[in-house]
Amino acid sequence: MDLDPVVLARLQFAFTISFHILFPAFTIGLAAWIAVLEGRWLFSGKDVYHTLSEFWTKVFAVSFGMGVVSGIVMSYQFGTNWSRFSDIGGNILGPLINYEVVTAFFLEATFLGILLFGRDRVPRWVHFLAACMVAFGTLLSAFWILSANSFMQTPAGYEVRDGRLFPTDWWQIVFNPSFPYRYFHMVMACFLTTSFVVAGISAWHLLKGRFQDHARIALSMALGLIAVLAPAQILVGDMTGLNTLEHQPAKLAAIEGHWETHRGAPLILFAWPDQEAEMNHFEISVPKLGSLILTHEWDGLIRGLKEIPPQDRPPVWPVFWSFRAMVGLGLVMLGVAAVSLWLRVRRRLYDTRWFLRLLVLTTPIGFLAVLFGWFTTEIGRQPWTVYGLLRTEQSISPAITGGGVLASLITFFITYAIIFTAGTYYIVRLFQRGPQGAVKPADPAAGRPKRPLSKADEELGRPPPRPQSRPAE
Repeated sequence: MDLDPVVLARLQFAFTISFHILFPAFTIGLAAWIAVLEGRWLFSGKDVYHTLSEFWTKVFAVSFGMGVVSGIVMSYQFGTNWSRFSDIGGNILGPLINYEVVTAFFLEATFLGILLFGRDRVPRWVHFLAACMVAFGTLLSAFWILSANSFMQTPAGYEVRDGRLFPTDWWQIVFNPSFPYRYFHMVMACFLTTSFVVAGISAWHLLKGRFQDHARIALSMALGLIAVLAPAQILVGDMTGLNTLEHQPAKLAAIEGHWETHRGAPLILFAWPDQEAEMNHFEISVPKLGSLILTHEWDGLIRGLKEIPPQDRPPVWPVFWSFRAMVGLGLVMLGVAAVSLWLRVRRRLYDTRWFLRLLVLTTPIGFLAVLFGWFTTEIGRQPWTVYGLLRTEQSISPAITGGGVLASLITFFITYAIIFTAGTYYIVRLFQRGPQGAVKPADPAAGRPKRPLSKADEELGRPPPRPQSRPAE
């Protein structure tokens, strides 16, 4: 059997990046959430914020570690599988990725030590500063990574010499045409991802009758952010779509499922794109609404895929459906935001059990939306590694074999299954234990109060010692 190294290398990178992106999508928002909790503890002095911050910092530490491990694996593939891409684009993409390591990662790693081990050892304001620096580091990391990826989508500020890309204007390279829209779109997606996790875990604790004060505060703060970001994300997504229409018309045509170029294009809600026949089956659409959304005009011109050479078209089916999955999840987020505001006004936010169950079910919704968004973005860029300049088949390492890529892909799959299953299990156990030090419901069967756990017992998970009875005199 002939194994295509290009297909397998793309599959391997898609597999590793799909795992990796889940952790930054969570930790970027989680770092900001911890910084807010630390700030409220510093200025209010309420222990509930201290306990919440300590609890979510443990979750952050495990997630951050798994994100680092999965990110290192991705970077090695630039040398093993995509050496031609690294050779041609390394003069631009190499410094951008290096800036992320030298500035953002080192900043995060330095202050993460204070955040994890400096609690109760440094002044509160120093610990708050460390939390803010870690949060800033995650945003700075996203800045450089999104800048590099956006250059691959909309290259600018370069020149081609001897078949290689060289920088001519770093300002244009960093702030390329799609970068501002994609950066804010991604950061808001990360904040929404974290908010739904915090809301879901808090709702679960409320349903179980555990950590009521902590769960109410966390739930209120998370839903408040969702109520702001869910509609704002739709507006930012609209601006991102307009930018894609201008700079990547082939991707936009695949997203919308338009084969013909015409004015007053419909909004296609459902279809089964057929790339070989260049048509859609079972199409359900709304007349003219596509042009109104994309061009803000009833008779706006939308370019179809038939105007683009077949060899330059992206795979239509996965782009078409991954975009609709992302938008559908975004509408669910918007619905959750609207219901939360209605319940908040009625003062039923914490005791409406069907809504709390809904929040538990939607805990992973942000992760799914991020994945489908990245599928849309990255598959929609095909068949280019650097849009319009470097094709994917021209980026592969010349001496690579399909068997070698398949063997490493299987190795990655097994390793990820072991490591990330263990890490996810530990995070779930942290969620189940809840904020340590919080007041738990009293045990009605207990005849007398229990002695508090010592720090050693608490760390080892030992049961509280039984009170010793005084010997008869």
